[in-house]
Amino acid sequence: MENIYSRTTQLIGNENMQTLQQAHVVIFGVGGVGGYVVEALARAGVGNLTVVDNDTIHPSNLNRQIYALHSTINQSKVDACKARVHDINPQCNVHAQSVWATPENIKDIFPQNTTYCIDCIDTITSKLAIIKACKEAHIPCISCMGTGNKFNPFAFKIDDISKTTVCPLAKTMRKLLKENNIQNVPVLYSTEPAQKVCAEEANGRHAPASISYIPAVAGNMLAGFVICKLLGVKI
Repeated sequence: MENIYSRTTQLIGNENMQTLQQAHVVIFGVGGVGGYVVEALARAGVGNLTVVDNDTIHPSNLNRQIYALHSTINQSKVDACKARVHDINPQCNVHAQSVWATPENIKDIFPQNTTYCIDCIDTITSKLAIIKACKEAHIPCISCMGTGNKFNPFAFKIDDISKTTVCPLAKTMRKLLKENNIQNVPVLYSTEPAQKVCAEEANGRHAPASISYIPAVAGNMLAGFVICKLLGVKI
């Protein structure tokens, strides 16, 4: 009988489908990259999602964020995220947490049954706190490095943090992780040097420049990586 996951089950089989439905993935940051991560996980059949983000949707998000619509401006990102996931799969358990992840509250955010963690936020102290918490709790995780000021979608790679190049955020994280004796952290990063921002258009803004397809590519790569890991697929 046809259902929303009929095509997926054809590809991966009933047992793997059940594995995804029983998994619980925590996603930190559901903006540009994180929104597409959640979208791909929900459409693949992951049955339990915890989404963490304390931001609201702004007009400047419309160019790249999947939850950003004129009808959702000023809404909480996690609320818009939860509504969309339930419109895809009403049976998916979505735990929306509108909080800022900090070293002080990070351990309280993770559900006890967390299967995987995906970090899609920009703040360095929070990224480090997420990775440290995952390592201490033996939760597998992957972290997204910088995607701003990027134009080439073919420059993204997933590799261990120790093997990253070019990306300034990855360089900073390498240093911090080394200082904290943390190893074996998979990350998504770009080998593309940052594009020069059009000065006359920046108009004093310090936020990274962006374009529609870059967060989508990064988010789908992260989701695909995690789904393969959950199913034991060698990549």
